[in-house]
Amino acid sequence: MFIDEAEVRLRAGSGGKGSAGFRREKFIPKGGPDGGDGGKGGDVWLVADENVGDLEKYRYTPEVSAGNGGKGEGRMKTGANGADAFVKVPCGTMAFDLETGELVAEVLLNGEKVMLLKGGKGGLGNVHFKSSTNRAPRQFTYGGEGQEGSYKLVLKSIADAGLVGFPNAGKSSLVSILTPARPKIGAYPFTTLGVNIGTLVYPDTYEKLSIADIPGLIKGASENKGLGHKFLRHIERCKVLVFVIDMAGTDGRKPWNDYSDLLEELALYNPKLAEKPVIVAANKMDEPSAKKNLSSFRRRLKGLDIIPISCLTEEGIAELKAEILKECKKNS
Repeated sequence: MFIDEAEVRLRAGSGGKGSAGFRREKFIPKGGPDGGDGGKGGDVWLVADENVGDLEKYRYTPEVSAGNGGKGEGRMKTGANGADAFVKVPCGTMAFDLETGELVAEVLLNGEKVMLLKGGKGGLGNVHFKSSTNRAPRQFTYGGEGQEGSYKLVLKSIADAGLVGFPNAGKSSLVSILTPARPKIGAYPFTTLGVNIGTLVYPDTYEKLSIADIPGLIKGASENKGLGHKFLRHIERCKVLVFVIDMAGTDGRKPWNDYSDLLEELALYNPKLAEKPVIVAANKMDEPSAKKNLSSFRRRLKGLDIIPISCLTEEGIAELKAEILKECKKNS
């Protein structure tokens, strides 16, 4: 199950308390105060990790705490700092404050990290309170409390190209041909229930592109019908959109209507999506009715970048790969 949203409760560590110790050594009378400071509490960081696929971990373990600082000791020994907590998430994850709804952090690149919560300061030992009038202070302070907060983590996938289309258009079959990804493939609606991301490799040039297979949209997806808004956000960061159109009209749909409906749903969800470069992969060209429908499609929708393909025979796949690379470079 693909988990792209999770709510978490985070707590930074509290600072350790200071020490009220006194120096006691043979032949050193009236050694005076030597209590050390408490250690600092650990911070909480949001970290992008390319090895993390989704937010499943935080759906089932929603609380993360950093370590508390150690208490100070005699001989002016400072307590150990508390261990930081690292909330490792997929690249492209955003953190929203649950109370205000405000976006507080976003990590895009592998290894990028943002501090969400700061640990408390360590308390002061009695050595800080020594003065000419207070030579044997017994005062010390407790460490500060670490910050706490509740956040909603939301993943927006980062991919160079996004495959979009209606159910059974062949997106999962296409991504399994273009990349090593092996999504579930079946002849029924909503076979794909999560975003599948694979890497398209060009052996001749050693270039790589990430391809996202977005679960099938339906008419009304922008109004939260079908899988609705759940996966539309995953194509917002794509440089290029590949519309996978079923040219055979397998489910009784007209290919030109599919194209118009997809464009409309994207525009209704986010007008900027409708402005992204689009490549039309006219799929299922191995079917008898596909050639006739392709002619009608070209006539009705002139000026589109259309590449006839077949996931069964792999017709046009090489041309599609080249076009995806060209458009991604153009829009990088």
